[in-house]
Amino acid sequence: MNRNKTVASLLKLAIRQHILLSITVCLIVAGAIITSLLPPLVLEKIIDGLSTSADVSPMLFAAYFALLILSSLLSSGQEAILVVFGQKMTHAMRSALREKMSKLPADFFTKTQPGAIVSRFIYDVDTIEDLFTDGIISMFADCCRMVSIFVILFIKNKGLAILLLCVLPLVALYTRHVQKATLKAQIDNRKAVASVSSAIPETLHNIRTIHTLQAEKFMAERYDDSLDDSYRAIEKTNFFDAVYSPVILILNAAVTALVYILSASGSPIILSFFGMTPGTSVAIINYISQVFSPIESIGMEIQTVQSASAGIHRINEFLAQPERQIPDLAFCKNAAPAIAISHVSFAYDPSHPILQDVSFTIQPGEHVTLTGRTGAGKSTLFKLILGFYQPDAGTISIFGNDACCIKDTDKRSLFGYVEQSFKPVDGTIRDQITLHDDAITDAEIQQAVNTVGIAGTIANMPEGLDTPYSDSLFSQGQKQLLSIARSIIKNPEILLLDEITANLDAGTERIVLDTLINVSKNRTVISISHRLFEKSGSRMITMGTQKA
Repeated sequence: MNRNKTVASLLKLAIRQHILLSITVCLIVAGAIITSLLPPLVLEKIIDGLSTSADVSPMLFAAYFALLILSSLLSSGQEAILVVFGQKMTHAMRSALREKMSKLPADFFTKTQPGAIVSRFIYDVDTIEDLFTDGIISMFADCCRMVSIFVILFIKNKGLAILLLCVLPLVALYTRHVQKATLKAQIDNRKAVASVSSAIPETLHNIRTIHTLQAEKFMAERYDDSLDDSYRAIEKTNFFDAVYSPVILILNAAVTALVYILSASGSPIILSFFGMTPGTSVAIINYISQVFSPIESIGMEIQTVQSASAGIHRINEFLAQPERQIPDLAFCKNAAPAIAISHVSFAYDPSHPILQDVSFTIQPGEHVTLTGRTGAGKSTLFKLILGFYQPDAGTISIFGNDACCIKDTDKRSLFGYVEQSFKPVDGTIRDQITLHDDAITDAEIQQAVNTVGIAGTIANMPEGLDTPYSDSLFSQGQKQLLSIARSIIKNPEILLLDEITANLDAGTERIVLDTLINVSKNRTVISISHRLFEKSGSRMITMGTQKA
């Protein structure tokens, strides 16, 4: 996706992809508007006929009730098809957001809370669905209905039309005032919802640290502050919502009363504007109610549109985030060192540098262990080697290729990365190894599990490799072996091992270390593990606050 994509362009594309559904929406909405206008006109003819003792055709009665039924059916059909239409739009929007997220650089996820991203995918996109089901289309239909009613009233009763011409601009100004007042409240509400959403997963993710540092009160107070902000924002929105509708209802009653008072005045001049037959009076009552009912609905729809505007604003901010720029170049393995790090400096926060002027090279097949205090930048260096981040200064090359210019499709067969703890994915045991890559064959899977020594354990599972994965199936050590199998399945030339024995007991650690020694043969290996260094006799590089 290009960075200039916006919500508007995505919605236009989705409408073109569902053109038949879009046309059906237009036809049903138009039918609902027309059929809602006809029953009062038919009722006018019936009452005028009855009041003059004229014969009234039974067909008029049948037509009146048929139009009422048809109007109700089309109104219900409008609501149903708008729900379907809204879901199609949100599906397109979430698909576009997922595609965008896959192209964002790693530092975006470092600087952005997970809950804020979830809020955009769920709550903000939901407001766009509401925009179609209860917002802009319904508002357009109500405006068309209101204009049509005004034209009919001008034909039937010019005085009422003139009166409405005086009242409706005031209503429009009042509506605009409410619209402006609610916009800021809606934006504040979306921000508060994002803050509340991010607090829960953040707390669960760090729950052990929170208990260890006895920070429960601090986290609770911070969560309460987010709830208070959300409450205040919603309270403002509810206030404007509560004030708007009663004013419209009072105007409805006042206009109706004034019209009847003027029509009963007996003045020829006034009657020339407000005079009407019994049938017309009944039709006018119906139309006055209908002309104010859309305005009342528009008041509710304004809330939806404003809420959606806030959501669209936040989604557009997400879509405008700069994407990773990876040249479309094929990876070309040169005779250069496997990894060459030259004068690299990096910081997540410019005021707190992590790496400063780091330089070293690793030859093909060489085993290197990184050591240093916590926070020295060992794991950060791994992320730089993998191309997740761009160095602030210096270069990192992999077999002569810039690490940040290697395409994702090439990285899986170039790097094997084993983290401190196993990260499962949804699916079977097979999926834990292949990561849903259908190009990986059963023979390759079997070779990987045999290499790490976990083939027997998997064979004893109820469905073997096709057994649905759950944490209870494997011990911590077996999970790490599964992680190693995942990392070597594509036969990578470089292995990155990040403290993978940190959470294992001595016996399990010995098994995992022996497995690592086995899979490291004929591969370039960088590890963060003192024990692996001791067993393999690899070169040690000490990471410090200034240089390696």
